[in-house]
Amino acid sequence: MALGGGSFTTQNKELPGAYINFVSAASASATLSERGIATMPLELDWGKEGEIFEISNEEFRKNSLKIFGYNFDHDKMRGLSDLFLGASVLYAYRLNGGGTKATNSLATALYSGTRGNDLKTAIQVNADAPEKFDVITYLGEREMDVQTVDKAKDLIANDFVQFQADAELAATAATPLTGGTNATVDGTAHQAYLDQIESYTFNTMGVAVTDEITKKLYVAYNKRLRDELGIKFQLVLYDMTADYMGVINVKNRVTDANENEAGLVYWVTGAESGCAVNKSCQNKRYDGAFAVDTAFTQSQLKQAVKKGEFVLHRVNADIRVLEDINSLVNTTDTCGDIFKDNQTVRVIDQLGNEDAILFQTKYLGVVPNNESGRISLWSDLVKIRQLLQDMGAIENFTEADVTIAQGDNKKSVVVSGSITVVNAMSKLYMTMTVA
Repeated sequence: MALGGGSFTTQNKELPGAYINFVSAASASATLSERGIATMPLELDWGKEGEIFEISNEEFRKNSLKIFGYNFDHDKMRGLSDLFLGASVLYAYRLNGGGTKATNSLATALYSGTRGNDLKTAIQVNADAPEKFDVITYLGEREMDVQTVDKAKDLIANDFVQFQADAELAATAATPLTGGTNATVDGTAHQAYLDQIESYTFNTMGVAVTDEITKKLYVAYNKRLRDELGIKFQLVLYDMTADYMGVINVKNRVTDANENEAGLVYWVTGAESGCAVNKSCQNKRYDGAFAVDTAFTQSQLKQAVKKGEFVLHRVNADIRVLEDINSLVNTTDTCGDIFKDNQTVRVIDQLGNEDAILFQTKYLGVVPNNESGRISLWSDLVKIRQLLQDMGAIENFTEADVTIAQGDNKKSVVVSGSITVVNAMSKLYMTMTVA
């Protein structure tokens, strides 16, 4: 069922849903969801194709070889390893799926992609039962699977290959699978990802691309979901001047040879998704695997902050986040400087998502729009805000800060209120008198 959501200027919405505005001053119960959920479209040499697939931090460490074709500590996994330093869950999508699967006379790779060309199969006569064969699957030089069978039709697909049921078994040395290719990534692949991910809930989306057309596609998507559909998340891009609180503009370039210069997007996406609603990424130390360009003067760092750039700088031997800010530069009366801070955005996104989930799962089409029903909704909204205050995300909140009334018709409810967001300490000014 399609539901409405987003911001409003008048009470004229046609779809049922939760319409929530956040302005500057002159998902079902009154609980808070866990953070740490990220999503990224990826270019991979191996893996599921044409669908969103979920990987937890633990699964990445344990099963990266099966899922992505490489161990988690392989150079090909540097970006994802950086991401999982902060993220607990990733909704991934393979942009370059749909290529050619590697094959030989006995087996076909489970997925398309160049990693399939590193697979080999070998057939040996079984030492204990000479009428049987040991069929071995290798990835590189590593043995991944051994099956002892009479005929090929008895072979069962493993995590890497499917077998040809009509193949003739005879002792052979390791035979490579060949012909595996990755598909070409284009705008259609990115749009397919965006169409699918729209039905998921996550905190941060990262896209490690460098071309302007693709980056603009994602900025437009972020704005549409935040402002029109009420789906609150932040988008992490490299070198993208978006002037929007939903977009984090990473300034630093990755300098490793043969690596994507936008590779820092992985770490920032993980760090922002996993950052608690009452915390900040400011001064967070970069503990990832890439070499990062931090050759900035103090003047350049000041300009970066003014331009809404998320920048890492060197502090002695460490590389740290200078300011946990988004790309918002030009403010208005209803979107002031406070919205430049990602901690503020985390708070209002959490609040907006929790309120929407609460309404759509507990109240929409269920609870009567009478005084007792509105009091129940008011009570749950107050509880959510009290939880945020208890954890230090907002302050000075009282029950009087939320008001509720019937809207222009019998089906609508109008909620008004205010919150004061708490931000982490950023500047110290000290005066000491010495006697």
